[in-house]
Amino acid sequence: MRKYLCLLLLLPTLAIAQYKPATFTDPDRLKKIQATFPVIDQLYKDYAEKNHWPGTAYGIVVDGKLVHTGGIGYTDIANKIPVTATSEFRIASMTKSLTAMAILKLRDEGKLKLDDPAYLYIPEMRGTKYLTKDATPITIKNLLTHTAGYPEDNPWGDRQLAVSDAQLIAIYKKGVQFSTNPGLGYEYSNLGFATLGYIIKKVSGKTYEQYITDNILKPLGMLHTYWEYTKVPKDKLAHGYRWLDGQWVEQPLLHDGAYGAMGGLITSIEDFSKYMALHLDAWPPRDDVDKGPVKRSSIREMQYPWDVNYLTANAKTPTGRPCPNVTAYAYGLRWMKDCDNHIYVGHTGGLPGFGSQWNVMPDYGVGIVSFGNVTYARAAPINNAALDTLLMLSGIRPRVLPPSAILNQRKAELLKVIADWSTAKASGIFADNFFLDYFPDKLKIAAADAFAKAGKTVSIGDIVAENQLRGYFIIKGEQANVRVSFTLTPENPPPIQEYHLDLVTP
Repeated sequence: MRKYLCLLLLLPTLAIAQYKPATFTDPDRLKKIQATFPVIDQLYKDYAEKNHWPGTAYGIVVDGKLVHTGGIGYTDIANKIPVTATSEFRIASMTKSLTAMAILKLRDEGKLKLDDPAYLYIPEMRGTKYLTKDATPITIKNLLTHTAGYPEDNPWGDRQLAVSDAQLIAIYKKGVQFSTNPGLGYEYSNLGFATLGYIIKKVSGKTYEQYITDNILKPLGMLHTYWEYTKVPKDKLAHGYRWLDGQWVEQPLLHDGAYGAMGGLITSIEDFSKYMALHLDAWPPRDDVDKGPVKRSSIREMQYPWDVNYLTANAKTPTGRPCPNVTAYAYGLRWMKDCDNHIYVGHTGGLPGFGSQWNVMPDYGVGIVSFGNVTYARAAPINNAALDTLLMLSGIRPRVLPPSAILNQRKAELLKVIADWSTAKASGIFADNFFLDYFPDKLKIAAADAFAKAGKTVSIGDIVAENQLRGYFIIKGEQANVRVSFTLTPENPPPIQEYHLDLVTP
């Protein structure tokens, strides 16, 4: 075995929301993605026609930039106004993540805590009667994650957009009704996010609309995003429709009100892409100056799967391949991981007259968004198909985590030990548990057998970091490859606590 190891041992902007494409090494990355656009355009065209969408706008964001847009149909059927990337659509529940972001910004400013009982900010909630006397009070975090115990309220909540603050608080004065106790399960609640909007007002001294506009929209340059539809230029405003009895029937637009925090925002593809870029720019964690309106760490916190709620064992990819997935609710965001370990972060939106969805894939630096102006337009299926097509046809790879210096150091030291296991105990690179769990004589035999089957060593791959204290590397042989993986302890400096060597086929 040592003759094989001898060879291997000798081998040698914008100030806000600007994503860093330098984390990717493929210089043809954007070109590969651009080549998929004609196919994606046709997917949207066919989907819109099949599902009777009067109009749809969509956009693709790559490495912090809006690189492709499309517009199909009309924002206003009567006046034949075509959809463009600057058309203004009501995005419904996609608004929720901006409300959540505002809450985290206030938290970062020391003005509230996520574990605070909501009654600290809304006194009318102090006397809330829960289903049992041992229930815990509703916290801000419960409201953010749909775990307050309120019933799912989409049909009712969608019609409450324009109610006043007084009408919202009247619900609490009369006594809100619960489907379960707080903290015991997920149930989607528009009331919960309307309540967060009121908390923003109480804490900031501004309406939630003004606080979000001043602290998120304007700093991002989202200057063509609105809360009240009457303020939108008429030639830009998307009218909402319902497909009924073979024709489109226009739906009345609701004015801005207390429930706007759950679903009232009106924006364009061009503007919303800047918000998506902010979410992509939160990755990877790094040391450079944090220039966004909200800390990168808080945005990553928003995206974390706080409340896992569904395992879909029979899920399929857009091409029909079985691919189970698990989904969770984060803070005003939906999170999903599929069988290929693809992670998606975003949200759907639906109101009478409108439907929308956005998703970003932080590991890939790409995202997609689409708006439709028909009641509860199901934008998620077409967005998923478009993302799947983009990944499949472009062949782009996910971001690679740079290995820490200690991983590289332990790799070099471990290679010497693998070449001669008799030096293992004297090497000083193993934790105190190692020789109780592993036996050098057996490790020597296993390594000799693996390298004999792999054949002459051709090369050693770079370490692939799974995190900063765990990784693996591949030793390529003429007949097969050897995978060496190891995990370090939390000590300083960290020695090796776990080790595996496996023969793998090329």
